[in-house]
Amino acid sequence: MSVSDMQPPVVDLEEQQFARAKRRESIAKWALPAIMLALAIYSWDRIVVWNDIPHYILPRPGLVMQTLTADWAMLSDALWVTLKITLMALGVAVVGGVGLAVLFTQSRYFEMAFYPFAVILQVTPVVAIAPLIFIYVDNRLAGLLLCAWIVAFFPILSNTTLGLNSTDHNLRDLYKIYGATRWQRLRYLQLPTALPYFLGGLRIAGGLSLIGAVVAEYVAGTGGIGSGLAFRILEAGYRLNIPRMFAALLLIAVTGVVIFTLASLLSHALLHKWHESAIKREN
Repeated sequence: MSVSDMQPPVVDLEEQQFARAKRRESIAKWALPAIMLALAIYSWDRIVVWNDIPHYILPRPGLVMQTLTADWAMLSDALWVTLKITLMALGVAVVGGVGLAVLFTQSRYFEMAFYPFAVILQVTPVVAIAPLIFIYVDNRLAGLLLCAWIVAFFPILSNTTLGLNSTDHNLRDLYKIYGATRWQRLRYLQLPTALPYFLGGLRIAGGLSLIGAVVAEYVAGTGGIGSGLAFRILEAGYRLNIPRMFAALLLIAVTGVVIFTLASLLSHALLHKWHESAIKREN
């Protein structure tokens, strides 16, 4: 047996090094954020202790978790109210945004007539619109839903419209040559092209719908049964129950992270087999 036969192939070594690098990257992807989060929580706790800050100004993380556990029955009901408005607004924004985007791409005159109204809704702060909405809309749930929808609607509309208009013109011409109908071009060419753009807008709209729901609850300012997390934050602030405020804020933050994570997982599931933005390649 020669010496060259005893040496491992160079290709195998490169594959092993690449596999180890991918494993390290995968571990770091989860470990580094967890470590930084733990350091941030520890620093928060030490700052409160070292400066002897009263709990009604800045509570310790442990006290926030105790309050979250003790008030879980009330906060979980409020979380469900906020989450219900968020998901309903996101669903309506997806249906309305995608539907209007399709209409915009089918009729240039329709887009020129109605797209400015969508821009106006987007650039006008929802805090300024919400009082008018609650004046003209008698149903409180409908008013909250409308406020959250206004915030979440535009990213879906603009991203989907951009995606539908980004179809390769050579492929469009090819479909025309073969006599494809407008519906066939939309179904087999434009919608697949627009899918990554839509999913990018969905990730943005998911967080914005939560923000819109919370802002709408602040403006509505009504309490009692059926109140969301925003009212619980206001109520805790009036009573100087700062740990409860932090507990409600924690639930809002976690909810936003979960919505973004689910949207990202959906995007990966739909794109990882064919789209360049989701395919993992060796550098």
